[in-house]
Amino acid sequence: MLAVLWNIFSFIVALGILVAVHEWGHFYVARRCGVKVLRFSIGFGKVLWRRTDKHGTEFAIAAIPLGGYVKMLDERVENVPSELQEQSFNRKSVKQRFAIVAAGPIVNFLFAIIVLAIMYMIGVTTVKPVIGEVVENSIAQRAGLSSGMQITHVGQRSVSDWEAVNLELVSAIGQAQVTLQVVDTGLQVAPTFSGSGSSSVVRFYDHATPELSATPKKITLVLNEWEFSPDTQSAMDSLGFATYRPQPTMDIAYVAPESAAFNAGLLKGDKILQIDGTLLPDWGQTVAYIKARPSEDIEITIGRDGQVQRLFATLGVQESDTGRMGVLGVSPAFEQWPTGLVYEQRHNPLSAVALGIDKTWRLMTLSVDMIGKLFTGDVSVKSLSGPVSIAQGAGMSASFGLVYFLSFLDLISVNLGIINLFPLPMLDGGHLMYYLVEWVTGKPVSEEVQEIGFRIGAVILFSLMSIAIFNDIMRIT
Repeated sequence: MLAVLWNIFSFIVALGILVAVHEWGHFYVARRCGVKVLRFSIGFGKVLWRRTDKHGTEFAIAAIPLGGYVKMLDERVENVPSELQEQSFNRKSVKQRFAIVAAGPIVNFLFAIIVLAIMYMIGVTTVKPVIGEVVENSIAQRAGLSSGMQITHVGQRSVSDWEAVNLELVSAIGQAQVTLQVVDTGLQVAPTFSGSGSSSVVRFYDHATPELSATPKKITLVLNEWEFSPDTQSAMDSLGFATYRPQPTMDIAYVAPESAAFNAGLLKGDKILQIDGTLLPDWGQTVAYIKARPSEDIEITIGRDGQVQRLFATLGVQESDTGRMGVLGVSPAFEQWPTGLVYEQRHNPLSAVALGIDKTWRLMTLSVDMIGKLFTGDVSVKSLSGPVSIAQGAGMSASFGLVYFLSFLDLISVNLGIINLFPLPMLDGGHLMYYLVEWVTGKPVSEEVQEIGFRIGAVILFSLMSIAIFNDIMRIT
């Protein structure tokens, strides 16, 4: 329940910030163009707070935090006194009206650049994209990828972390192939393991970043048989390779509250020696043993403070696609990261802004590309996400810390700007489309045509939102 409340709170905060940023763009340019702004509202419905400034603009926060609006003086909407008519939106030139409407999405993009610049100045801890396990007979294995290789380029773009790799691989959806440039790090990578509800928390790393001296090699992934479901897996998983991670030890790093382990008395720092008298040499075998015994009583032999102790636990149960599995409720400590694999990206203001511009532009082009592939069928409509998925993303990123929450705001701000530029009459892009027609023809689009456009736009938007909400429901059921 607390997780749900946290997600809702984080969603409201994130959406409130992004809506305020978007509407401020409209508000600021409207004021600069001499338009009287009557209300600047964050949210809809019952007003919870309001304040009126010296210009007569009411600033309000309303009860339904799912959007916002800027209400401007407009003779098409209400009667305007003659002395205020020059401050009406409809009296402004088409260029001024175009600028006012375009300002919202533009400010969303500028906000994304600023957020990214702040992130890079604060410092972003990241992991170099070194490959761990490669699945036998997968697309990656057939192409020649192997454990220990570091990906330096996907297509023509340089990549320095797994986020960038995933982003570029996603952009390859619908293509026949994609080329990776890799170098061999010389790391001896053991197979990864499958956890039982455990989170991989790495506590130790080295900030040194040595240069790679190996000769680059190009590997082409053939994507004809690529099946990718963004809801349930990363692009790397779907291609058959995993990220490198240090091996888990048998030491316990975390005990989940109210779990089987918690009730049995297991503590952080305990070392699992045996289960039911059986010596399990690695964490993967331990997980497999526990998974196979839902609801069963087990004896756990541990080492604690130099003493051997025996504890008894009744395993919990978790439903999965393959049936019921046992859950103990612990996470392991991990071995140290190899030197230089984990590092911190921290830049001066000028460099941070440049990186912010580059990444924002990449997110913009990728968003447009994915929308196009949605209509061509290369991307399934099942990938559309609604408010529930966004709320979960907000809560998760906020729980990880400020830098991750800023990254989430950056992504959503770019998408909000792109969506608002759709040429649908109910969105900013639809208004811009009408103003472009007026600009070219010298006369405004007729009210009848605009009304038809608004109805069509409403149907399309309602349909897309319905699909997104349905997808959300299917993901949580």
